[in-house]
Amino acid sequence: MIEQYVLDLQEVDETQVAVVGGKAAHLGGLSRIEGIRVPAGFCVTTDAFRRIMAEAPSIDERLDRLSRLNPDDREAIRTLSAEIRRTIEGIAIPGDLAAAITRALAQLGEQAAYAVRSSATAEDMPTASFAGQQDTYLNVVGPAAVLQHVSRCCASLFTERAVTYRLRNGFDHRKVHMAVVVQQMVFPDAAGILFTADPVTGNRKVATVEAGFGLGEALVSGLVNPDVFKVRDGEIVAKTVAAKQRAVHALPAGGTREVAIDPQRQEQPALTDAQVVRLVQLGRRIEAHFGRPQDIEWCLVGDDFQIVQSRPITTLFPIPAARDRENHIYLSVGHQQMMTDPMKPLGLSMWQLTAMAPMHEAGGRLFVDATRRLASPASRAGFLEMVGRSDPLTRDALETVLDHHDFVPALPETDPAGPPAGGASAPIETDPAIVTELIERSQASIAALRRDIGTKTGPALFDFLLEAFQEHKRVLGDPLNMQAIMAGMEATWWLNDRLQEWLGEKNAADTLTLSAPGNVTSEMGLALLDVADVIRPNPEVVAFLRGVEDDGFLDELPKFAGGTESRDAIEAYLDLYGMRCVGEIDITRPRWRERPTTLVPVILDNVRNFEPGAAERRFEQGRQEARKKAQEVLERLRALPDGEQKADETKRMIDRVRTFIGYREYPKYGIISRYFVYKQALLEEAERLVQADVLPEKEDVFYLTFQELHDVVRTNQVDDKLIQQRKDAFRSYQALTPPRVLTSDGEAVAGAYRRDDVPTGALVGLPVSAGTIEGRARVILDMAQADLEPGDILVTAHTDPSWTPLFVAIAGLVTEVGGLMTHGAVIAREYGLPAVVSVVDATRLIPDGQRIRVHGSDGYVEILP
Repeated sequence: MIEQYVLDLQEVDETQVAVVGGKAAHLGGLSRIEGIRVPAGFCVTTDAFRRIMAEAPSIDERLDRLSRLNPDDREAIRTLSAEIRRTIEGIAIPGDLAAAITRALAQLGEQAAYAVRSSATAEDMPTASFAGQQDTYLNVVGPAAVLQHVSRCCASLFTERAVTYRLRNGFDHRKVHMAVVVQQMVFPDAAGILFTADPVTGNRKVATVEAGFGLGEALVSGLVNPDVFKVRDGEIVAKTVAAKQRAVHALPAGGTREVAIDPQRQEQPALTDAQVVRLVQLGRRIEAHFGRPQDIEWCLVGDDFQIVQSRPITTLFPIPAARDRENHIYLSVGHQQMMTDPMKPLGLSMWQLTAMAPMHEAGGRLFVDATRRLASPASRAGFLEMVGRSDPLTRDALETVLDHHDFVPALPETDPAGPPAGGASAPIETDPAIVTELIERSQASIAALRRDIGTKTGPALFDFLLEAFQEHKRVLGDPLNMQAIMAGMEATWWLNDRLQEWLGEKNAADTLTLSAPGNVTSEMGLALLDVADVIRPNPEVVAFLRGVEDDGFLDELPKFAGGTESRDAIEAYLDLYGMRCVGEIDITRPRWRERPTTLVPVILDNVRNFEPGAAERRFEQGRQEARKKAQEVLERLRALPDGEQKADETKRMIDRVRTFIGYREYPKYGIISRYFVYKQALLEEAERLVQADVLPEKEDVFYLTFQELHDVVRTNQVDDKLIQQRKDAFRSYQALTPPRVLTSDGEAVAGAYRRDDVPTGALVGLPVSAGTIEGRARVILDMAQADLEPGDILVTAHTDPSWTPLFVAIAGLVTEVGGLMTHGAVIAREYGLPAVVSVVDATRLIPDGQRIRVHGSDGYVEILP
């Protein structure tokens, strides 16, 4: 293969990133768009970079050392990356390469001024922009200076910030190569940046233009505040003109310098309104060409715009694909399910196939379309009320969108005699036998699934699963199931509302639900205390567990005194709860049964922190407190006007809560039990694909949808490129924060608390479990890293049922996501833990080890001195 060291920008396009890097590939693409002017230039290719690197002494050994560094070890990165840069800058550019660059310069004008800019192969990509990671040099004059700056650009692949970025984002230093763009220098009157989508709100219909005088370096380096224009549908909708005191200009002999701007000119806009609108039109053309929102660097020379860079905006949250061009409002499913991390494609498609409502995917997360519920005045109020009870931030976000007049057109009023909003079902009698019957039905259905799936393989398995998903939905959608779930929730709301009105008591139901019977999730937390009771008397087992790293540890336990009983206790626990794990709605996540080491730190905490019999004592104590509270409330009510009637109604609701609130957790347990059966069957198919050399490893099936996996099993053929693209996309989704509410315009709306009843400096949230507690904050993002002492307060992003074993050891709970009826809140109430959820950025704002006070009745957290 003939190596190409220099290519004209007119010869390259977006398909040649491996040869010319991201920046040059985009510039080549730009130069092909009608009406877009790009300064003339050429690219020194990655072949040239490899030629230079081949001259570098002991570079392989240094790159090996670099890839082993911890991304947080800044000192080591700084030292080694500086050493590599010095080496590369010290290499004389080989003669034939230097000649090729000099020939290209001669064609453009040897003594002209140039911009010399790095263009890495992992740069300006849809999933990683690498913005600002490598170097740019402006106004470089003469062949010798250009050659010197080409070397500097090559070396800038190893700046400290670029190396750290690659380490953090999993890029191999050896697989990223550098090309260098050499372009004729533009001497602009004004320059700046155009975002074709609003970079703050994500709104794809609002473009943002930032502009200043002179070269764009003044803006990029933060030397001046730019003028900012917002443009929607060809009109400027917002405009801020800044006082621009300085600019960067080119010097005749090369290089740049800062200059002061004439005071009369400082407050003049750098662009006219007409120029702003014209620039945005050019931006829309560029966006259409690349197929996604762009971050564009532009220069204005006279009245002519030149484009010097365009790259994707990688920080925007993607928008669910819609079949129409209407406006839509999407609600995050993850914020309801306590799992805001991205899901892999198999996990997404399995949840979509088994969910009761249609769901839309974006950014590795699921959303439901709430537009119709909000468009109908009849259902809007009830829907907002229901959402607000669960999560005030989501309600506020929805109201923010609804305040944008005309975003959601109102549907005509439906027949007022229709069913109430929220799909409320007829109430059911308070009878524990209903819960027993529902649990028996669910268990029978899962037993039948386990029995029947064992005989199915190949395409027949997938046909069987599609039928199983219908049974899955039938069990979930059983009217009696829905009535039992709603009965406990509605009784809780009734008690809180009425007892506040009648007795002035906040969140009274929190105490009345302590140790409610039949809650499979709270039983799971207490059962791990019983496991600790079996292990505690066996010091050899405890010592062994402290050093466990391998998931095969259960087979080792019988070698120690008391090990057989300890293993049997853990195995029995896994038989009941081994299908659970963090992020369990994603079928691809490793279950406790697959990775039992996850539970070891929690078991050891329980061994250390509790006395034998703690589970039973704890449950009984909660039951007695709830009983005492019920008696006290009823006595106080009887002393009121109409007291007997109020007490009778309240007694009925207390009985209703005690009967049904525990069942609230069971349907999810049933779903996850079924998921584990599905997963085991699918992984057996994946193992067959590995044996047949169709796949290199069975976990690759996680990056295919259910239907795609079905096709692979049918044809024994897989698209390796698709799997790699999905892996790259998943990695990029991990860096995104999903919004509670997302519009079809791309606007991500977080919502805010509108409260003035909290102390200054306190963090506001949603009160979900009454009481006030002070203690040490333990900020834990991975359950396997838990190390808790009695009295600690757990601070985390979100908790699903798998976190419940930690709840027995803590004194309070603070989460960033959650609502009144999400799992963390329900279990906190059952265990009597003061809890505040939906505290924005709690894990960032509360330092680990900080003393805090949690106000579980009033919904705020104080950081104590």
